[in-house]
Parts: sequence; C-alpha cells; structure tokens
Amino acid sequence: MTSILHISDTHFGTEQQPVVEALEAHAREHGADLLVLSGDITQRARRNQFAAAQAFIHRMDDCGIRQKLIVPGNHDIPLHNLLTRFLCPYKNYRQFIDEQLEPVFENDELLAIGLNTTHPKRRKDGKVTEEQIHSVCERLSRCDPAKLRIVVAHQPFGSMAPSDLRNLQHGAREALLRWAESGLDLVMGGHIHLPYVLPLSGQYPDLAREIWIVQAGTTLSSRLRGRLPNSFNRLYISTRDGKQVRVERWDYQAQTRRFVLGVHFDLQWPSG
Repeated sequence: MTSILHISDTHFGTEQQPVVEALEAHAREHGADLLVLSGDITQRARRNQFAAAQAFIHRMDDCGIRQKLIVPGNHDIPLHNLLTRFLCPYKNYRQFIDEQLEPVFENDELLAIGLNTTHPKRRKDGKVTEEQIHSVCERLSRCDPAKLRIVVAHQPFGSMAPSDLRNLQHGAREALLRWAESGLDLVMGGHIHLPYVLPLSGQYPDLAREIWIVQAGTTLSSRLRGRLPNSFNRLYISTRDGKQVRVERWDYQAQTRRFVLGVHFDLQWPSG
C-alpha cells in the first residue's frame, strides 16, 4: 500500500501558525510515502514566502515524508513585479522549491505526473497545452496498466459548483478524453479552496473510462472559502486486488488545534 499526503494552496505569507503546527504533528504521527503539494505554495511569490515554504517542506523530511511531488500555482509567479514576471517568472520557485516544474513520481503501485499549467501571461487561469497532452499520453502508455495513474496540476479539471466552471483548465476536455484512452485513473489539484471527490464521467460523459478528480482545500492559509475549515487529503492506494483508493479528508478543528478525520471515499477501477 502507498500513502499520499495531499496538501494545496498553502499560500505562505498567509499561513496560520497553529494550523502549520497541527499539520506537522499529523505528519509525524501518520507519515506518508509521498507528499503532493498542488500549487499556490506562496501568496505573492516573494523570497521570504518561498523561504518559509522551503523550511516547511524540509520539516516534512523530519516527519519521515521524504518523497515530494510539487507543482506551481498561479500565485507562485510574481504578480506586481512585471519585469520578473515575464523575464524569470519561476526564479524563486526553482531556487527554493524545485528546479523541475513538472516532476514525476513512480513506484510499484502508482505513476504520478506533475503538470505546470500556469503561465506569466495568464493571471490565474490554467491551461493544458497540446505538448503536455501528448507527453502525458506517451508516459501513460508506457506505464504498467496495473498501476494507478495520476496527473497532478494546480487548477481543476472538473467542477462541483457551477460557479467554479470558470476556474477549469483551458483544454481540460480534450486532455481528459485523450488521457482516458491512454489509461489515466485520477487527477488531483487545488486552486479553488474547495475539497471534493467526483467521477468526471458526470461532466464528460464521452470519456473512454472513468477518471476521478480529487481536489484539496486550502491547507494552511487564512484565505478560507466560506465556512470551510483548513483541510488536506490522505490517499491510500492498493493494487493487490485491482486498483483501490481510499481518499480521506482531514479538517482542522480550532478547539483542539488538531486535524481530525472528516469524510472518506472508496474508489475502485476494473482490472487492467
């Protein structure tokens, strides 16, 4: 079994220290095989914000979570410094987080492909390019079909609330149709600070196979959506008897200053 700690929209610069401490306590207690951070690591892509995020990521090593898959979000590109935004938009990201903007993780049970769907010419919208669609198809087709195959990007590929349709990736439908044919099982992301788990066939009925979406809320930031608490996801992946994934959402409880288990979802796919 492989476990994933999925956090998103940490927005360092607006992080809440009690929530940070609660997450680190959870990580020390429960661990994980892989940390997925699906973008908007910082609030305004400033050096001190990236430095704080880097220190947090290093503390995850001390909690026993040494494998990371991290992708940038739109907040990780400078907004007001236009010279930096257009000449070297990912300079601080590469220095403090990762040289790779599209990392890949693979073990005996899963393949996780990170995508950078941000661009300095777009303020917040995400876009999947034709080149990215093709490269993901190629990587999926080379993967053992018994493995769970995941794409991680910042902006969502499917919506739960009608008001979030405007936040979908540009090119989402074309990407999902082609990735479904190549065997994709699941997409993960953040961006809208709303956690949910949905089968995407409800929104894209012509998919060749089911693809599930797992969205994370905002894990550490004070920039909460409505009355939703800070939260993160845990995924437990098993491929021993076909693909099975349990997705747990953990919510921050202010009274106890701890994350507590909220809801869970059990996902399955046909063999092969």
